[in-house]
Amino acid sequence: MSIEMTKAETPGVPLLEVRDLHVEFRTREGAAKAVNGVSYSVDAGETLAVLGESGSGKSVTAQTIMGILDTPPGRVTGGQILYRGEDLLTLPEEARRRVRGDKIAMIFQDALSALNPVLTVGNQLGEMFRVHRGFSRKAAKAKAVELMDRVRIPAAKERVNDYPHQFSGGMRQRIMIAMALALEPDVIIADEPTTALDVTVQAQVMDLLAELQRDFHMGLILITHDLGVVADVADKIAVMYAGRIVENAPVHELYKRPAHPYTRGLLDSIPRLDHKGKELYAIKGLPPSLTAIPSGCAFNPRCAMAQDICRTDVPAQVDVTERDGSPLGGRSSACHFWKETIHG
Repeated sequence: MSIEMTKAETPGVPLLEVRDLHVEFRTREGAAKAVNGVSYSVDAGETLAVLGESGSGKSVTAQTIMGILDTPPGRVTGGQILYRGEDLLTLPEEARRRVRGDKIAMIFQDALSALNPVLTVGNQLGEMFRVHRGFSRKAAKAKAVELMDRVRIPAAKERVNDYPHQFSGGMRQRIMIAMALALEPDVIIADEPTTALDVTVQAQVMDLLAELQRDFHMGLILITHDLGVVADVADKIAVMYAGRIVENAPVHELYKRPAHPYTRGLLDSIPRLDHKGKELYAIKGLPPSLTAIPSGCAFNPRCAMAQDICRTDVPAQVDVTERDGSPLGGRSSACHFWKETIHG
């Protein structure tokens, strides 16, 4: 199967699918299992939010999808990454480079670090067209201006020769979005795209991403630790903890009825207007070291519901149902006591 195939030629196949992915890092303390059996998928026009605390494996999974994982010390020890049904992990490096940027693109967390400080933004945007499309410098610069206009950077024609440090944080993030959009990829991975921005600019950037996704009908994977950011833009959420997906759900269902104690803890940690003057809830303890993940359920040392089985048996990812056993579409949980969590 060729990576050039269109979606119409692969009916029923997800646009991008991660299957049972395992990634570890060799350290002096031993093997750190950063990704431990992650599976998720995203279709064209769909937004998947991948949620979890720092160190849960969100960004490592994204780097592995993009083929930019530092190896060594990181290495993929199992699983598949399927783009239109073809496993990217089996492609030669040259073919993988053709996918990167052209088919799957990434918006990085820190735009100032991701952009080259000694090259103008026009040069960096235009490079995508020179390398991948064979454009002349003049034509590539014209496309750079067009992209800057598209992401609403004021006076784009005059600012195309400016350097990254001459833009505000919000404008730099728009440049990163423009760079990701340059070749009109099928999938964009946005890794904490609003973390360093103030609340007003966060909303503007998220609105822009949502608008561009609708216009280009892309699949969007939004990596974040902020439940508030994803509430209005995501279609479904995958919650990660210690390298595993612990819950999958459509966004509104997850907010209404979480099926994992960790998800419930994250939701309870969100400040609420009706709790004014009350102490904010926080999940007790800290995430585990990835070189010494607890036996059984990795969340058990922090979980108020933990029982003996949680300390010995790793919970399987199971489909979540209503009390009467009827299915809840698109929902799963990796918890021995998901019924008590979701149904109370």
